[in-house]
Amino acid sequence: MKNVLIRISLEDNSSVSSSHHTSATGRTFSETIMVEDIENAEQIIRKWDLDSRPTLTDSSYNNSPTLFTTGEAQLEARKFFGAISDLRHAMRYFHEDDSGSPMLVRAHNLMEIAMKRLEKEFHTILKTHRTTILSPESVSGRSTNHRRYYSRHSSSAGSRFSDEEGNSDDGESFDFESFKSSLIESSEADKETELVMANLKSIADCMIGSGYGKECVYIYKIIRKSIVDEALYNLGVDKSEYSQSQVSKLGWDALEIKIKKWRPAVRTAVKTLFHGERVLSDHVFSSSKSIRESCFAEISKDGALTLFTFPENVTKNKKIYSPEKIFRFLDMYEDISELWADVETVFSSDYFSAVKSQATNSLLKLGEAVRVMLSQFESAIEKETSKTAVPGGGIHPLTRYVMNYLVLLSDYSGPVADIIADWPSAPHTPLPASYFASPISVVGGGVEDSSPGAALSVRLAWIILVLLCKLDSKAGLYREHVALSYLFLANNLNYVVSKIRTSNLVLLMGSDWIFSHESKVKQYVEKYEKIGWGKTLASLPDDPMADTPSRKVIDCFEQFNSGFEEAYRAQSSWVIPDPNLRDEVKVSIFKKLVAPYRVFYQQYRKIAEGSIVRYAPEDLENYLSDLFFGNSISGGSSRSRSPSQSPPSSSRGW
Repeated sequence: MKNVLIRISLEDNSSVSSSHHTSATGRTFSETIMVEDIENAEQIIRKWDLDSRPTLTDSSYNNSPTLFTTGEAQLEARKFFGAISDLRHAMRYFHEDDSGSPMLVRAHNLMEIAMKRLEKEFHTILKTHRTTILSPESVSGRSTNHRRYYSRHSSSAGSRFSDEEGNSDDGESFDFESFKSSLIESSEADKETELVMANLKSIADCMIGSGYGKECVYIYKIIRKSIVDEALYNLGVDKSEYSQSQVSKLGWDALEIKIKKWRPAVRTAVKTLFHGERVLSDHVFSSSKSIRESCFAEISKDGALTLFTFPENVTKNKKIYSPEKIFRFLDMYEDISELWADVETVFSSDYFSAVKSQATNSLLKLGEAVRVMLSQFESAIEKETSKTAVPGGGIHPLTRYVMNYLVLLSDYSGPVADIIADWPSAPHTPLPASYFASPISVVGGGVEDSSPGAALSVRLAWIILVLLCKLDSKAGLYREHVALSYLFLANNLNYVVSKIRTSNLVLLMGSDWIFSHESKVKQYVEKYEKIGWGKTLASLPDDPMADTPSRKVIDCFEQFNSGFEEAYRAQSSWVIPDPNLRDEVKVSIFKKLVAPYRVFYQQYRKIAEGSIVRYAPEDLENYLSDLFFGNSISGGSSRSRSPSQSPPSSSRGW
């Protein structure tokens, strides 16, 4: 009783002063008014006295009549709150006039009954609607306008306890007619939602204003924390399983499963669960900032810490580190980064400094882990020492591995750029500087671009440079066929450029880099053609229309036959996996080989009859089509050949 009286006496000295003025001129009249207020309040409060019930089992407690119906007026609740307001005024009066007054004791006993009733109502509302109207999903999904309305209005006279005592956040008094009009415009579901939310706020305002905030807060914390804990459990969040001791025992497969579960869990928890609890706490306890902040913290802090500690615990398990694991770490980094604005908003109070600190620390540790694994990736490229030549000069497994890795990495360009922003951009290396050119080294005007994106571009260009230098060394494995070494380089560099052009890497490497390396592909192709078909091309005169001695004509046909058959046999197992590049090479060789041969053939085929002229131009087209595409152009040649005279047919892999 003492605490209640102290609370009430401090809340409104103005009303007490007014009572004393009245008593000085008509004390008996003022006292009579206060006594009548207490008696009238008693009639209303006794009606809802829980102790007046025959039995008070758990069942009867939960099923007993409630003050708060779903009707719009809620007249009983308004009368009840009005009675409590009258009691408060009377208690202030008698406390000031005579602290030992029997009427003060009577009023206090009635206040105890009223507060016990409100405790029951508060508990019932929270319990009844925990999975529907008051579920975090429902509260979080509610519109901003509704939340603003909740913070300004209440559905009953209970709001007067904050307004009249000067505790209201916005200083506006409750306008029941305005609230009623808003309900008419709402859907039935919205009506019930607004009533429930407003009723909770009314009860909280009344109990806090009457000195019973501790009891109100206790009920709220117990029920809402159980909801949060249950929701986290359903999301797969288990504090014991997320601990460092447990995480360190897990192999990668088991840990990856937990990471995959953690990702949607943290997003749902921050955006829906914790956000919903924040909205509800802010609304219900809008009359007291300290209460709403402490309530929300006790309900949500443990769960939030568990969620944001997990990534750091994963990073401490260094035995799992390898280049392929980097993407799961980037997933977690990206999740926290994308949620950061929500984290700052939802956990804005000082009570959550540990949560924000833990989220920050997890980001830092994830970044460190990513840098370690990226270094492992670069080191793996540099240390690759296979001495086996890829059959036919095709795509080397190292090329596929590196480029597929970089394509995936480019999908995380934002997080990776942030992580490597402070990394050295030019690693110490014996590699020739001519290979390395930053794709985005300057911005207009020659000013160096020091943005995270530019740093990432430089890093990727460096990794590709290391790969290309490795491929240069592996081209030496084709020493018996120099032309094949250039075809190998053309195939692999073309694969690199194609991967960049068709992925997010194109945004990071830039058009200049692509143009430069496409030109290098063409150079490799030209060298392949020159060496691979050089002997055949050299057998034809520079001017096939010029007068040529018969002996020279015969020599030209014989040398052409020999050169063509030798090139065909040598290249029968060579490959060009990219169909576009393959077609370009075929067209180029057609122009350089078939076109001049056709002119020479038509000019001198009558001079060299018989076995000397083995191939008509159409035959060459057929053989080249077979060489590059594994099939022949339809249509017969103008001459027949025996199998011994023609190059061996082969199944092409180009």
